Amino acid sequence: MKLPPVMQNKLFKLVAPLLAVAAAILVSALFIVAIGRNPLVIYQKMFSMTFGSDYGTGQIVFKTTSLMLAGLAVAIPFKVKLLNIGGEGQVLAGAFAAAAVGFLLPPQTHPFAAITICSFSAIIAGSTVALFAGWLKVRFGINEVISTIMLNFIVQAFVGYMLTWHLAVPSTVHTPEIVQSAQLPMFDSIIGIWHKSPANTSTLLALIACLGTWIMIFKTTAGYEMRAAGLQPEAARYAGINANTHTLKAMAAGGAMAGLAATNLVLGYKHFYEAGLTSGIGFIGIAVALLAYAHPLWIIASALLFGFLEYGGLTVNAYVPKDIFMMMQAVTILMVLVLTKTLNRA
Repeated sequence: MKLPPVMQNKLFKLVAPLLAVAAAILVSALFIVAIGRNPLVIYQKMFSMTFGSDYGTGQIVFKTTSLMLAGLAVAIPFKVKLLNIGGEGQVLAGAFAAAAVGFLLPPQTHPFAAITICSFSAIIAGSTVALFAGWLKVRFGINEVISTIMLNFIVQAFVGYMLTWHLAVPSTVHTPEIVQSAQLPMFDSIIGIWHKSPANTSTLLALIACLGTWIMIFKTTAGYEMRAAGLQPEAARYAGINANTHTLKAMAAGGAMAGLAATNLVLGYKHFYEAGLTSGIGFIGIAVALLAYAHPLWIIASALLFGFLEYGGLTVNAYVPKDIFMMMQAVTILMVLVLTKTLNRA
């Protein structure tokens, strides 16, 4: 029995990521064989040192948390057909802002107030960077891909200058530690799991962010208008929907999600900002969003996969180069794009 086109499309969107992952596993296995290793043995070691280990699972949860938020930073603007390549700079801006505000707070600040102030500082910083790119798009028609890439360099240069010349602890490359009341508790200290890993309660914020984004996009009038502006800009304009307004809102919201990653990296893990802390997170977030078709709930599973590959590659680095698993991530995305293009032509 032939399925209706709508059902075929939904089934394909479910199966395509699985096929892409399977293809990536096969390609990576070929590389592992080429360097004289047994892929089955490598994969077994990878699983045993990640999901088979309490500490390893905690590391994956930690990495997944940042990637969920970086994925949302791409997924939200994508609903209005914008490609936010600036997650890297937006995460960096948020992390630096949270750290700078965090160590300036009085030590006696109430934990709820301290965490809220640092979190909103990170959100505002990330959102401001993305909103500026959105304004350039609306005001001057500058492609958001170009502006967000350039803003990555600008933010990196600004943070590097501020850290090196003004805020770094002497003889280090990091800021002073944030006040203790602004530090998020580890899961280990609360429920005794993921012992000694950096997994912390910011994971709950990331999950809430994914759920909240899904509700906003698919269950509210604002979300409907945003999707309409992305799918049919001309029709939306005739219906009284201001596409420029939704461009600004989407970019600001995406940047806010990227900035919120600071709760995981600064408030929950390092408790300060150090050079290289956010490196790569924004760019991997693009892959996370693409694999999930920019769906806020699918991003959870997509981020988990990339978090596993990120940490799993490190666990077997003594046996095979971790670059193989970086290639595996790239192959996964390429396969999703190829399969999606094939569907559109069918």
